[in-house]
Amino acid sequence: MMAHSIHGGYASAVGARRKSTLTKTLNSSRLMTRHCPEIARVNAAIGSEASQQEEEEEVTIRRRPPEGLDTQACGPVDFKVPSSDENKPRNILEEIVWYKAVEIEQMRQKVSLAMLMGQVKSAPPARDFIGALKQKAQETKRPGLIAEVKKASPSKGIIQPNFDSVKIAQAYEAGGAACLSVLTDSKFFQGGFENLQKIRSAGVSCPLLCKEFIVEAYQVFKARASGADAILLITAVLPNSDMEYLIKSARSVGLQCLIEVHTVGELERVLKIKDLDGCMLGINNRDLQTFKVDLGNTETIMSSKAGKEVLDRGMIMASESGIFVYEDVARVQQAGCDVILVGESLVKQGDPKTGTEELLRVGK
Repeated sequence: MMAHSIHGGYASAVGARRKSTLTKTLNSSRLMTRHCPEIARVNAAIGSEASQQEEEEEVTIRRRPPEGLDTQACGPVDFKVPSSDENKPRNILEEIVWYKAVEIEQMRQKVSLAMLMGQVKSAPPARDFIGALKQKAQETKRPGLIAEVKKASPSKGIIQPNFDSVKIAQAYEAGGAACLSVLTDSKFFQGGFENLQKIRSAGVSCPLLCKEFIVEAYQVFKARASGADAILLITAVLPNSDMEYLIKSARSVGLQCLIEVHTVGELERVLKIKDLDGCMLGINNRDLQTFKVDLGNTETIMSSKAGKEVLDRGMIMASESGIFVYEDVARVQQAGCDVILVGESLVKQGDPKTGTEELLRVGK
């Protein structure tokens, strides 16, 4: 543990000195670029590297293995490339994100971007995800519920062995859910984009959130083509430049966004994004390092200066994870959340409709 800390501290120090050197080099040679095109090209490269490093420092989840893939194709066999412990995922979210590169490439091989955009054009119109949550909250005086349709999770394994995405979705809707969240990750959650299509085709009127670990625009368009009305964007994974690009991509096909934060710092960063039209926010109460769940995280974030700014700007905030009983609902509502996202405590029940009704206690 001590060796790892020393290694991490050394890496941080080297990174800081490297960033400082890059910045000084860029500043000191700025005047020379007008007279030497070659220096201008070098400075552009340095600036790009510095910018990339700054983006990496914004996020806590690395997008890909820093030393490249451990296994490389070499003829009929795979060649194992030696790598350090830094090339291993630090937690399950990082492992999921790293595998997305494989999944996206597989999807592209089956359906080109051009074909996918054709599917987007023929998809039914997107519905107002955020509007449905607001309306339900006004009608019931309870936080609008996003009920999650999922079969399994990396931490709990199989949650609902008798999984039927359509029946579960119909039960949630009958029980009073405003919207649904549908897991589409196949490897770690045993979900799939086809569940969005099945639920939409079955006539469920609740707007659908595509619960995917999005890192590329292809996934955004895949969500819309599959019948989603909104997508999830995770701040721990995406620097603001990527976030802005994916928000624009979503907006271009009529999708709204739920932007998820885990800390006050992440919320402060998200609030710096200039255009958040068509976006709502969510607080995940699960610690990304320990994976412990604490509703106090919602209270901490909402009581911060950034949390108060959310309320002042009239933005919709959801509390996610750790909500099991009505007292939990009341607690996060008191903290300022107009929306709750609930998965495990509902989907594992034999009667999700009754479970939804008991959680919300509408009219009681």
